[in-house]
Amino acid sequence: MSTPRTLVVMRHAKAEQAGPTDFERPLAPRGHGDAAAAGAWLSARGLVPDHALVSGALRTRETYEHVARGAGLAWSGLEASYDEGLYAAGVETALDLVRLVDDAHRHVLLIGHNPTVAHLAQLLDDGDGDVEAATELAMGYPTSATTVFRYDGSWAHLAPGAARLTGHVVGRG
Repeated sequence: MSTPRTLVVMRHAKAEQAGPTDFERPLAPRGHGDAAAAGAWLSARGLVPDHALVSGALRTRETYEHVARGAGLAWSGLEASYDEGLYAAGVETALDLVRLVDDAHRHVLLIGHNPTVAHLAQLLDDGDGDVEAATELAMGYPTSATTVFRYDGSWAHLAPGAARLTGHVVGRG
């Protein structure tokens, strides 16, 4: 019998239009509240990751900090793994990064960039999950979009169409 796992795929919150480089663009003021709202939504559903895989870009790191803050005490002490490769990763590379997660971690949060995270969320969906969430997912993947999947199996074997969509929200604070 396989172990049920949770994967949360999230696009970073609203960022400033400019920065010293694209990699160093910070969150816009709205992004702080939107990320915190996404964290509160996750926490209200009892979704507490035991591993966070976050792009090394400033806006994704800041998104993670505000998501964790919005989630409250349940997330205290969770250290994110910042991956600079996730910044420019395509969907296959992002999927490979999830496949490298140790199976000791049952609940994983991935925060990245579009179009990669939108494509990853669509790629993983088995088509048999929450219909309302699937409809929302099909409407686009704006900043702070957060999609929750249930997956039964080893992370190393995560494949397209292998995860059940269980929730989707666009954090707005």
